[in-house]
Amino acid sequence: MEIRVLASNGVKSVLEEIGPAFERANGHALAIEFGVGAGLKRRIESGEAFDLAILTGTAIDDLARQGKVDALSRVAIARSGVGVGVKKGAAHPDIVTADALKRTLLAAKSITWAKEGVGGVYFAGLLERMGIAESIKPKAVLAASGEEVGRLVAAGKAELGVMLANEIAAARGVELLGPLPAEVQHYTVFHAGVGVGSKDSAAAKALIEFLTTPSAGAVFKAKGQEPG
Repeated sequence: MEIRVLASNGVKSVLEEIGPAFERANGHALAIEFGVGAGLKRRIESGEAFDLAILTGTAIDDLARQGKVDALSRVAIARSGVGVGVKKGAAHPDIVTADALKRTLLAAKSITWAKEGVGGVYFAGLLERMGIAESIKPKAVLAASGEEVGRLVAAGKAELGVMLANEIAAARGVELLGPLPAEVQHYTVFHAGVGVGSKDSAAAKALIEFLTTPSAGAVFKAKGQEPG
């Protein structure tokens, strides 16, 4: 039996690593499609078939209200904070406090973030709250996904990249400058939910259980996330 999973890029590195272990242990093949959560949610809303969705808690709740996800199957599996990345070997300006972060953002020549990614959406709002959105706009390089943010930073096309800290850890040629300061940090909690139209809800629930085991939690930690 094949389990069709639609999963946010925010959990990609973990699922790619532990997916084969689940397949060996349970005898089910995984067909996982990763993407920006907002886009995956729209596809589900339009009627696309799936067995399991791994998206933000807000998205899963909304899909449950629409009758697309079984609300009783909803489980938190991981939590991610927002971070700032730089090209490997580049200078590490100060972002330890909110004031230092503001100075570094204003001094940067270019900044990239995913316009629909959960970290990017939060960051865009943070710029507004910090009162520097208009100053940043001319040097903003909006990307389609966290993966693209990583590529832009690694290629030197953007000086700073803002995305989930675990996505920075997975990006080649990029290193973590640091998480956002505690006073402006935001955590995204990813939840898994079984599709109401799943052909094998028991297999989908088995995958959720696997993702909440201590061994899976250790992988989440190694990838820069906190287990759910």
